[in-house]
Amino acid sequence: MVTTRLPSAGFSITIRIAVTADASSIGRLTTCVGEAGAIVTALDVVDSDATHVIVDLTCDTADAAHADQVVKQLEDQDGVDVRKVSDRTFLLHLGGKIEVSSKVALRNRDELSRAYTPGVARVCMAIAENPADARRLTIKRNTVAVVSDGSAVLGLGNIGPAAAMPVMEGKAALFKRFGGVDAWPVVLDTQDTDEIVAIVKAIAPAYGGINLEDIAAPRCFEIEARLRELLD
Repeated sequence: MVTTRLPSAGFSITIRIAVTADASSIGRLTTCVGEAGAIVTALDVVDSDATHVIVDLTCDTADAAHADQVVKQLEDQDGVDVRKVSDRTFLLHLGGKIEVSSKVALRNRDELSRAYTPGVARVCMAIAENPADARRLTIKRNTVAVVSDGSAVLGLGNIGPAAAMPVMEGKAALFKRFGGVDAWPVVLDTQDTDEIVAIVKAIAPAYGGINLEDIAAPRCFEIEARLRELLD
């Protein structure tokens, strides 16, 4: 049965398949996937011998159920052994999507002494004397906190802070890729308005901006209004 839904890269899978080695085996695989309504985007030979060819076949599907359907139709083919199915979206998220990297090489002891102790102490004291210098001498001017309590995440609803992390990481990645802004997810294990306001106010000195993300209405409006009054 061919799906009427449109395949997309968001539901791309890679299927490792061992198939009988003959002149038409690879063609049968791609035909089967196409007849199932998926789109083949890559096919790589992993190994081969006189009797079998092992390939990684990558295709876009319409959703998780459609991906299962594609795999089932392949498994039903004679001479086909499906060995592993990888969801490429989950692979992309392994270990998270963002990282902290140093702008300073720290190649030797001299550079370490300026970036950290003892040299950094003089920079700290300069900021203590003139707090406005934090924007000039730290990451603050180009850093945003992406803050969420996980109460209204996309169309998923109230899924909590841990489950909200992939979306907040994605938002941070968008800030960096399209705006050159360093952003970091800050997910809060509370949905109490007063606590959220207090926490954001407390962490604000480290950030040049606060992005309130996926906090359920009407609390989000009160939180934003109160923080606008409290923060510069």
